[in-house]
Amino acid sequence: MAAHDGPVAVAVSGGGDSIALMRLLADHAKARKLPAPAVLTVDHGLRKDSARDARQVAAWAKQVGLKAHILRWRGAKVKSGIEAAAREARYRLMGAWLVKHKIATLFVGHTQDDQAETFLLRLARGSGLDGLAAMRAVAPWPIGGFESLRVHRPLLSLRRDDLRAWLTSLGQDWLDDPMNDDAAFDRVKIRKAQAALAEAGLTPARIAAAAAHLARARAALEVMTGAVLARAARPVKEGVLLDVRALAAAPREVGLRALAAVLMGVSGRGYRPRFEALERLFDGLATGRPAMLHGCHIGPVVKKPAGAEMWAWLVKPENPRKTGGSVKNGESAKSGRRVAAGA
Repeated sequence: MAAHDGPVAVAVSGGGDSIALMRLLADHAKARKLPAPAVLTVDHGLRKDSARDARQVAAWAKQVGLKAHILRWRGAKVKSGIEAAAREARYRLMGAWLVKHKIATLFVGHTQDDQAETFLLRLARGSGLDGLAAMRAVAPWPIGGFESLRVHRPLLSLRRDDLRAWLTSLGQDWLDDPMNDDAAFDRVKIRKAQAALAEAGLTPARIAAAAAHLARARAALEVMTGAVLARAARPVKEGVLLDVRALAAAPREVGLRALAAVLMGVSGRGYRPRFEALERLFDGLATGRPAMLHGCHIGPVVKKPAGAEMWAWLVKPENPRKTGGSVKNGESAKSGRRVAAGA
């Protein structure tokens, strides 16, 4: 278990993975006389039993000496894309709680199985290298607006079955969410296909290993992208100036990543634009026609500041609010927001 010396929180859904992580963190804190982790559980209100399940998580937390905080997703729920909407609501609720209580670290119970499932899901959606690379053991907050927070995933090398076997040996129960068996959800479809994939040699361990190889490639590309951003992007009051020639001169993958980083930094969104749309924008820069993407307006500079050349483009928020996002060394000029070289 990774060491920590300050207050932390752990996200607990009630499933076996998160219950195992909760107990491991409780034992870790007790053995090293560290502050006890806060337990955060989200009641999405998507099932009639969701409130009862949240109370059960709180009871299990209390049994191991931890205090649980139930966060409720209120208001109307979307009819489609419920997986993505619930994930965003969950991280927004937990992020707001962490900021309020001055806690910067959230532990989550993603396992090797989750790593493999995520790889297959993104492969099915046509993701590029960033999407297929492994989930990071320590990662930025997955949605925008919480740049001071980090997500820790200490269980990525462990199998779900092994964690549940350990819980059984302790006499610890967990919840089985019926939504995990609903084939309407893409992740459930992938999960049900894994037995057949394993027979063909595509075990979770091998898939996770492939994702780890891609993660190393991603790390190398991030270094290259940072160097290109230092040459090709310049912060100004309105947004970010782009040197299109410097982007075009870089290897295509690096140029695409640099452009995505600028869009993320200016828009404040914590995820990359769709790859196909990003490629169309990248190729369209040579035409000189303005475009809109990822909450940004991208067009030739109308009023050139000192030092800007004829080829300078300006990326600014589509709906102006806080502007002046910088990509130099990955930092925002005004807010200090880190701009990802690759999400």
